[in-house]
Amino acid sequence: MPLIQLNLKHQPSPFQLFLSEFVGTAFLLLVGLSLVIFMFGVGSPMAELIPSVTHRRIITGFLFGGWGALISLTNVGKVSGAHINPAVTMVFLLFNKIEAKSAGYYVLGQLTGAIFGCLPLLAWGPMGESLSFGTTTPGAGYTTMMALLGEVITTFVMVSGLVLFVGFRHLRPYTPTIFPLMYAIMVPLEASLSGTSTNPARSFGPSVISGIWNDWWIYWVGPFAGAFLASLVLSRLAKGITAAKLYHFDNQQDSLFRRKTQHVEEPAEKQLIS
Repeated sequence: MPLIQLNLKHQPSPFQLFLSEFVGTAFLLLVGLSLVIFMFGVGSPMAELIPSVTHRRIITGFLFGGWGALISLTNVGKVSGAHINPAVTMVFLLFNKIEAKSAGYYVLGQLTGAIFGCLPLLAWGPMGESLSFGTTTPGAGYTTMMALLGEVITTFVMVSGLVLFVGFRHLRPYTPTIFPLMYAIMVPLEASLSGTSTNPARSFGPSVISGIWNDWWIYWVGPFAGAFLASLVLSRLAKGITAAKLYHFDNQQDSLFRRKTQHVEEPAEKQLIS
């Protein structure tokens, strides 16, 4: 019984889960969408420095995904696992890695964090307004269903990669590395279709501050549907997922960018009281 009580003390409180996801999502959108505005906003020097839209999309996708990966290596990753995406939280919920009540705190933190993270984007002024501060809408010439399908496919790919890496111990340490590479490929291929959101919170925040809600439901139905399909296809890997985290900090075998220390077996009496 004392050992169980000690373990419970290390469990984050609901407020800690909420705050962690709030901070992580806020920083994801603040930095990520600032990058989008700087790369593609009207008046930005990047259009002259890198004339190719495709090349700018590759760079933007890589940096956006890389920034999300870095967030998972911070205290956000330690406390809540750095989901920073309601669709990712849904997958861990379906795999019974978190409780429904905790998932509610996650999503609430993500959505409120998205709003607060996007508010500073107003400082970009006309350059930000030219892109509606990163609001995602179906691309010109594409139907609503095509944009929806684009979100389903890209989210399916993203979640499948995540589940594959966290489901196998030998791949788990490298989970953060998949996101910059994945988005560097997906963004230039799919951005013109729907904006490559793959994250309801990512689309929710800019819509709130811009007031643009064109086909907003696509960016909820698409990511959730894609994540759900990925969880079905890869459901057998659920047993291999030990925690609802993008990156694991609690085991030296799961280390990345950390020096491994030799494990010394402790006496049985010390293990029981520690």
